[in-house]
Amino acid sequence: MTDLARHLEYLVGTVEDPADREKRLLDEWSRYSASGNTRVPSKEIPDDLDEENEWDSVLDFLQGSSADSGGQSDDSLVSALLSKPDVEHLLPSLVSLLESSKPNEAISEELVEMIGFDNIELSMQLLSRRQDAVRALTVYLSGPSEPQPTARKQLNGRVKGKQREPPTSHLDELDPAEARRRMEETLRANSERPLYTGTAHDAPEALPHVYTSSSIVQGNMLSHLGTRYMLPLGTTRRETEDYEEVVLPPARTVPPRASERLIPVSELEPLAKGSFPGYTSLNRIQSIVYPTAYQSNENMLICAPTGAGKTDVAMLSVLRVLDQHRSRMNNSENLAASIERDKFKVVYVAPMKALAAEIVRKLGKRLQWLSIRVRELTGDMQLTKKEIAETQIIVTTPEKWDVVTRKPTGEGELASKVKLLIIDEVHLLNDERGAVIETIVARTLRQVESTQSVIRIVGLSATLPNYIDVADFLSVNRHTGLFYFDSSFRPVPLEQHFIGVRGKPNSPQSKKNLDRVTYEKVSELVREGHQVMVFVHARKETVKAAEAIKESAQADGTLEDFECGDHPQFDFFRRDIGTSRNKEMRQLFDHGFGIHHAGMLRSDRNMMERMFEARAIKVLCCTATLAWGVNLPAHAVIIKGTQVYDSSKGSFTDLSVLDVLQVFGRAGRPGLEDSGVGFIATTEDKLTHYLDAVTSQVAIESKFVAGMIDSLNAEIALGTVANVHDAVQWLGYTYLFVRMRKNPFQYGLAWNEVAEDPYLGAKRNQLITAAAMQLSEARMVAFDRQTGSLVCTDLGRIAAKYYIRHKSIEIFNEKFRPKMSEADVLAMLSMSTEFDQIQVRENEVKELELLIENAPCAVKGGTDTSQGKVNVLLQAYISQQRPEDFALVSDQAYAAQNGGRIIRALLEIAIARKWANVSAVLMGMSKAIEKRLWPFDNPLKQFELKADVLYNLERWADDYAVSEFAEMSAEDLGKLLHLNERHGSAVREAAKQFPTVRITYSLRPLGADVLKIAVNVERAFNWSSKIHGSAEPFWLWVEDHDGTNILQLSHLIFRQTTDSLDVDFVISIPSQKRPPSVTIRFVSDRWQGAEEEVEASLQELVMPSAADSHTPRLDIPFLPLSVVHNPPLQDFLARRLHGFNAIQSQVFWSVVNTRLHTLLCAPTACGKSVMGHLAIWETVKSSPSASWVLVVAPRRSIALELTSDLRLSSLGSDVMVDLVGPDRIFDKPTRKMVRIVTAADLFHALSRPRDLRDALSSLRLVLCESLELLDAVYELGISLLLHATQAYSVRFLGLSSSLNDPTDLAAWLDVDPLALHSFKPSDRDQALSVSTQTFTIPHSAALFKAMAKPAHTAIQAARGEPAIVFVPSRNQCVSVALDLITQCALESETARGYLPETVSPAALEHHLARLQNGPLLTDLVSRGVGVFHDGIAKPDRLLMLELYAEGVLRVLIVPREACWTLPVRATTVVVFGTQYVHVALGTEERQVREYALEDVVRMQGKAVRHGGAGHFHLFCQAEGKDTITRFLNDGLPLESRLLEIDTLRDWYRARRKDGGIADKQAAVDMLSHTFLARRLVSNPAYYDAQSTAVNELLSRIVDRLEG
Repeated sequence: MTDLARHLEYLVGTVEDPADREKRLLDEWSRYSASGNTRVPSKEIPDDLDEENEWDSVLDFLQGSSADSGGQSDDSLVSALLSKPDVEHLLPSLVSLLESSKPNEAISEELVEMIGFDNIELSMQLLSRRQDAVRALTVYLSGPSEPQPTARKQLNGRVKGKQREPPTSHLDELDPAEARRRMEETLRANSERPLYTGTAHDAPEALPHVYTSSSIVQGNMLSHLGTRYMLPLGTTRRETEDYEEVVLPPARTVPPRASERLIPVSELEPLAKGSFPGYTSLNRIQSIVYPTAYQSNENMLICAPTGAGKTDVAMLSVLRVLDQHRSRMNNSENLAASIERDKFKVVYVAPMKALAAEIVRKLGKRLQWLSIRVRELTGDMQLTKKEIAETQIIVTTPEKWDVVTRKPTGEGELASKVKLLIIDEVHLLNDERGAVIETIVARTLRQVESTQSVIRIVGLSATLPNYIDVADFLSVNRHTGLFYFDSSFRPVPLEQHFIGVRGKPNSPQSKKNLDRVTYEKVSELVREGHQVMVFVHARKETVKAAEAIKESAQADGTLEDFECGDHPQFDFFRRDIGTSRNKEMRQLFDHGFGIHHAGMLRSDRNMMERMFEARAIKVLCCTATLAWGVNLPAHAVIIKGTQVYDSSKGSFTDLSVLDVLQVFGRAGRPGLEDSGVGFIATTEDKLTHYLDAVTSQVAIESKFVAGMIDSLNAEIALGTVANVHDAVQWLGYTYLFVRMRKNPFQYGLAWNEVAEDPYLGAKRNQLITAAAMQLSEARMVAFDRQTGSLVCTDLGRIAAKYYIRHKSIEIFNEKFRPKMSEADVLAMLSMSTEFDQIQVRENEVKELELLIENAPCAVKGGTDTSQGKVNVLLQAYISQQRPEDFALVSDQAYAAQNGGRIIRALLEIAIARKWANVSAVLMGMSKAIEKRLWPFDNPLKQFELKADVLYNLERWADDYAVSEFAEMSAEDLGKLLHLNERHGSAVREAAKQFPTVRITYSLRPLGADVLKIAVNVERAFNWSSKIHGSAEPFWLWVEDHDGTNILQLSHLIFRQTTDSLDVDFVISIPSQKRPPSVTIRFVSDRWQGAEEEVEASLQELVMPSAADSHTPRLDIPFLPLSVVHNPPLQDFLARRLHGFNAIQSQVFWSVVNTRLHTLLCAPTACGKSVMGHLAIWETVKSSPSASWVLVVAPRRSIALELTSDLRLSSLGSDVMVDLVGPDRIFDKPTRKMVRIVTAADLFHALSRPRDLRDALSSLRLVLCESLELLDAVYELGISLLLHATQAYSVRFLGLSSSLNDPTDLAAWLDVDPLALHSFKPSDRDQALSVSTQTFTIPHSAALFKAMAKPAHTAIQAARGEPAIVFVPSRNQCVSVALDLITQCALESETARGYLPETVSPAALEHHLARLQNGPLLTDLVSRGVGVFHDGIAKPDRLLMLELYAEGVLRVLIVPREACWTLPVRATTVVVFGTQYVHVALGTEERQVREYALEDVVRMQGKAVRHGGAGHFHLFCQAEGKDTITRFLNDGLPLESRLLEIDTLRDWYRARRKDGGIADKQAAVDMLSHTFLARRLVSNPAYYDAQSTAVNELLSRIVDRLEG
């Protein structure tokens, strides 16, 4: 071997031990010098070498040597070459060319092409001195980069280091003895050097699991300047007139390491052993990966060639999850029974739907023995909750998983149970779809950090150069989880042929050459007895390619080589293919050719696959879908051309490297052949591109910037990003961030920017701000530039939910109108950017024109535009017209699939904007696409009726409504349809099952300009589980009289047990210009034509007159506590109050020091109860000894609270305070007493006939607490008491929250006008800020997920102060608590949650030890969150209140019903929605209802604090906001509820029976004492009364009670 050959072997050989290398170098230097022509005398070596002097390099020696020889120096050749622009990256190729064995004449042309025709003289010099040039260039290429070779330094015009005189002879220093002495000195110096010098040096990172046959480990050693590595040894080039061919030999196998061994399946655990049926051992890759994959939870990245068994690595990681979720208590041998299937989910993300189906089949088959369910979730598929619960492994696509994880509930709940996320083909990051992978990985990593959950990520990839970057992105530990296997690990060694066809791209000559080279290669392979798959990039090209090869073979007389007539099963296959309707397929089969593409029928595709597998076809022309979806290998694959039409760009683009790798993966048949061949024929200009890409020489870059805007919107909508800071953090989890730091030039950054800002905070901020601005311009987010706040709007939320691009939203913003026809909607829909890939092809125009003739709606743009084409195809789809052209069939399916999704999004946008007209149109069009039925079609087409019945329905009964069919007899229907009675019966049955309803309503005015419409929707159809399933969803809304705006709406559900539903709508009625009517509309969500509408006239409606009975709050001095002339009571109050507030000071005299009947209506928490207590004690103090006071409370919880307070204030007095039942209320007192009673007990006591005179004669005061909660029982009890005390001097004192009109309540209690004190809610002394945030998400877990982020923001705004969060029910307490903790973790990046820093671990442990309710509550409390409701054990409830008071708990989660029993307040109160689910007693019927307004007021009162400002945050549905805020600001409405339930009827009949009411007149007299009697006059419409004469109205009520 020559010296040069040895040197090259060193350059490309394997890495060797440094000591061996130094010894070998010493020997080679000796031999080199000894073999020289001139013996060089040794010179004396100086004792002290100047360390600052620059040592001579090998290049210095070459320069000196050349100069001595008298010719042109080699250095000048190198300098001349380096002076040429863009030539440095060609040097390796130049060396390969010059050192080849070809003569000068053979390489001269290529050399001139390489360095340019302008440098022809330099080319001649290189040819004349080839050996010298090779030597010089080799030394230059192998030299260190610092310091640079002399030639390069001179070229730059500067020399590093200190200048010195050149030595007299460079060869002096190469004397073998001197060289040996210097080397030994160096070795001795190195051995004496300390192990650690204290100086940091960058050393190449040695990664333990990188297996490559190349001497250069292809890690992250890629230069941004474009420098590439040499092609593998053995690479050959071949030039012909038509093409250039580069052949890469199969990679050399990496020798096994000492620690390697194949793991026999018999050694695996039983769980794994049973999942590898038919395997004797794992292959080499699987054996290497096994310890990490199956015995650890490390994140992993496995880079290996296609077909190397990566799927089995994924299987090992799945088995790890199964093993971790086994019940160890179950000692039975039944492994399947031991797996806890409901505790985990595994998600396998595959790049294509076809591949997903293959994975489902594989995993499902192999895990069936463990009863593990594997399901596919792709496209527009949905999984029900039941299916999700039953499935353990879900195989999906990146886009679908992105959609799923955007939803907080339903499918989105999957994400919370995921324990393993497998991402196949991670090198898709380099593809446009890579942005989606970045999105889902970033979302998963943030979920792991925020929830402290464990989600293992396993990435599977083809070989790629910068695998370390991808590992960093996936949070893989480089030393334990990163595995890289080069192409030598392919199961079948692959020889790769790269062919560059000459001729201008897309020119006729280029196409002709492409056809020619394809034929050459195919015919050559077929002659050798091999099968070939030819991959083309359009469906029609499959036939064209097959025909072209056939014609060329015919011309060459070689067609017989292709025919398979001698195949033993040929006749059988021949008969089989005769059944196909595909003419081209039949004709080509006779000559040994087949075709395969997605546009073919499934049966035809299966036939082709079967025949090719049986070798009954020699050449199969197909598209890339075959490589992805079906494992059908062949000896050779040929990719014919690399130009693929990209409809989104409207032009041809290069075939992706992913597809090339996948196709090459089909080359070679494992187990049958020991080699495979892959050809890629491209244009000459793309040859280098594919060489670099396929041989992993080009780093994969991030494509995230293109999809970042939509991804950011999704995160904002999900609630994980609330401001620019969050978004910048989120961007740090993407592959874009990894690559921006490694290769800043690619992303528009300079190196100095990375040096100054290593974490690219400024760049990330810039990217996020630009994206936020675009979203803001599209009205998808509200972006505050000052604070950086990002708040999702309805548009943004809907776009994220339905996966709509922001560009499409911009189009909708421009085109969407409140009133649109079906044609307008279709035209707007067709403009969506989601349809950009559908382009008009010339050969389709004729068929499209035929379709457009039958289109019911006008098509804007005709067939000339892609929008027009989409429009036509959608209309044809609805009309159930199937195009003939296969490409059109595919386009139609795509348009329908996406059209249904986009139109649903448009519907939600319209509903969010309250546009009535277009909402109804979109509802119809949405169902039209879903049902393939136009709104004007007969609705009974949705049933499975016979074709002749449907035809006759349209012909003879098209004008009849479905409801009319339901009322007709079967015989009459048969006659109407000109058919028999049996047909009539089928139509009648269908009509009875068609969803129809009966709508009734009542108008209930709540104020002068507020109207409640109480709607009852009664089911009027027969339920069939087969047809209706478990539920029928529908919309119910109230729209204005001209059908433009939706005033209020509700989404409701009928179930089989539902007979009717009640819904209340509250709308504003302008007093100046009252509308003539409103329309109540019912629209089914699923059934076309299932609609009802009722017009509610407002012309005869009598609205109550506006009342202004509010008391102005006076600016008077606050009274001191000394005005209470009761020392013990004064002391008691002093412990709670410093003095009386403004309202208390203003009403003090009237309430405490007079005997007038009084009504005090004031805001919550302003001290009303204190005034009531003072009135009680003043009354007791001034009364005789046996006097008593009665306190009436509407609820037991309020009664208990009053009892506790009054007992505390009674200490030191002789007054007895007692909470009594109905039997003891009217016992004659023996001492001064205060009796507290509930309204229900009072009513029952007064309903019994007994003598009350003794008790009533000593009754001095009746205090009516919380009159805003006046219900039928409370009203009837107080009315009976008023009636009974007419003859006695009993004072009535009423307390209530602020009312919008207290006049009638005061009149009912006979309150003197001077003693009526009605304050507005805004009159409170304490500072209270109220903020309202609306949501359009229906009542669901998704709504609470969306509320979590703003709730957390509100809590944190109070800076460590306590907060109370009210949720609809106990069921939501824990989930809301966990969501809030997650938000806190995302922001603070700690696991403490809301726990104050001042709480020590020891103190916390002490508190936790006292809890009785188990680990979940313990977990919440340890993060500063408590839960309070009656479902928690009483000791735990008390402990919660104690910890809350001490500041250990900062957030208290309380269900709606507990707001009346909660005894504490907070700085911040958040109301998590104002709707709850009501379940009727004795049924499973669930209905969403609104909070009672008094509940909301009570919750608001919990934010009123005497020591500082309070903050009340109300989160509610958009349609409920106006009503709630209006009454919070103006006071609550109060109406009588006596007529709403049967309490009054039952009481009346009982009294008539026992003689308590003698006749109707007595009943009228009794009713005249009710609150109802006052309201009948003031607001007759609320009670469906026509007159305003009270006696007449009461008489009618009595008549109804008698009936």
